[in-house]
Amino acid sequence: MTPHFSLLTVESNIGNINTMTPELKDKIDSLLQENKILVFMKGNKLMPQCGFSNNVVQILNTLGVPFETVDVLSDPEIRQGIKEYSSWPTIPQVYINGEFLGGSDILIELYQKGELQEKVEVALAS
Repeated sequence: MTPHFSLLTVESNIGNINTMTPELKDKIDSLLQENKILVFMKGNKLMPQCGFSNNVVQILNTLGVPFETVDVLSDPEIRQGIKEYSSWPTIPQVYINGEFLGGSDILIELYQKGELQEKVEVALAS
């Protein structure tokens, strides 16, 4: 019996290939080490370029905590690389103390439960 491959199968498998270079991994590692709270997002904290990124910025601004952002729209390598790094397919991505927390929905949920403030306070105290 001959194997059957459809074009769809081949294309969907191509998207799963890990293309992250060691240099890109090092770059992301460095960004995470340098920033206690870091958001990979579309746009920046002064001008978010999508609603989900804006939600994250508004929540962190409400908490009144310092945070930095990386604009994935200005760096296609980071835009794809961060998805591979976290194994999370969407942007924005929030990291606290180098640990991937989640995206907009998860941040909203943690904020509403009061858990986000705790995580942020612990991170900033360390």
